[in-house]
Amino acid sequence: KAMIHQRLRRLLLPMTAMVFACLIPSCGSRPGAAIADPAFAKVAGVLEANCVHCHGDNRLSHMPPINDSAELARLVGSNAWIVPGKPECSRFFQVVTFGDAIPGAMPPTGHAIARQDVAILRHWITEGARIPEGRIISFHPRGKRPRSE
Repeated sequence: KAMIHQRLRRLLLPMTAMVFACLIPSCGSRPGAAIADPAFAKVAGVLEANCVHCHGDNRLSHMPPINDSAELARLVGSNAWIVPGKPECSRFFQVVTFGDAIPGAMPPTGHAIARQDVAILRHWITEGARIPEGRIISFHPRGKRPRSE
């Protein structure tokens, strides 16, 4: 009996380690370091710096969720917040390009998203608003909270 347990341990330990090694890279990784698509890594960076503070895990119930790539994918479609190929028809793109004085402008802080970040979002939507498949990519707030002074 002891010999059987020893053999099982020798087989199960390496197999368990392999399973965990395969799972670890897909767990809530940081965009930029883990996103294979460089264009989407830039989009994730813009979302983390400008949107996820308020539209992430701690959002109010009426706010569209942008806490991971699966939630973002639910906002993409022909009658959705993000219309692939049509940034000007995308409510998401409209609110980030509104002037500060227009109600609904995002972020609602009195400062606009940087031009280069708007260009990244425009390009991503124009090219089809593709989101990498195969695993969920978590987004985490980065930098100062947009509502801060």
